[in-house]
Amino acid sequence: MFRKRFYYLIKLQYLGFRYHGWQKQPKVNTLQRMVERTINYVLETKDFKVLAAGRTDAKVSANEAYIELFVDHKSLELKNFFDLLNENLPQDIRAISIEETDESFNIIQHPKVKEYMYLFSFGKKPHPFSAPFMYTIMSQLNIDNMTRAAKLFEGKHNFRSYCHRPNEHTIVHGEILKCEIVKNTFYTASFFPEESYALRVKGEGFKRNQIRLMMGVLLDLGKGKVNVDFIKKTLDPNAEEIILEHIVPGSGLILNAIELTK
Repeated sequence: MFRKRFYYLIKLQYLGFRYHGWQKQPKVNTLQRMVERTINYVLETKDFKVLAAGRTDAKVSANEAYIELFVDHKSLELKNFFDLLNENLPQDIRAISIEETDESFNIIQHPKVKEYMYLFSFGKKPHPFSAPFMYTIMSQLNIDNMTRAAKLFEGKHNFRSYCHRPNEHTIVHGEILKCEIVKNTFYTASFFPEESYALRVKGEGFKRNQIRLMMGVLLDLGKGKVNVDFIKKTLDPNAEEIILEHIVPGSGLILNAIELTK
């Protein structure tokens, strides 16, 4: 029997704090599990498939994320499906938009630029409600040194030191289009500390835990545990390999935007 398939692109937002990342796993709650369960309920069929534009780790949130939905045998009435999807998704997941695509579009292979932000504060413990959104360091930090050092990550580099448990097949080279530390004016709340910061990183792709390792070494620099020359060595393909272990918590990391390029 000929199977007719329909293709849709859905933009999502989610708070990742109570999830074990995107990808479905046994015995734990994940974003993929909740999204697929909701779609199954709305469509009243299992004849569909979902692909995500990358997989976020445990507790990582997204202001802008994309999934591709493949539905067999029947097309969707977009407004009705969209409204029912949002009505039945958990409170911490929201669909922003939906559009129909075709078989020539593939969310995994399509070129895209991702912008991540890591929110942090320091010096004073903030209201506990801040915990799902930012990481707080109780000691003082030299923000000026961290701001200058963040620029070292821009451009094409060997990021082997910033790959968590790489193997012989891991592609360690990559390019970062933008890397900066700025005051956080992007996300605000009455319970946030008076002053917080964001590590803002933009590129086509990132290694496992790459940004969390970058944030970790920048915090070590801010505390005076390492110097700028140390960070330069981590990016030098001719230097002795340096294994970094300071991975900051996932809850401060936000997939802020995805730009689907032509």
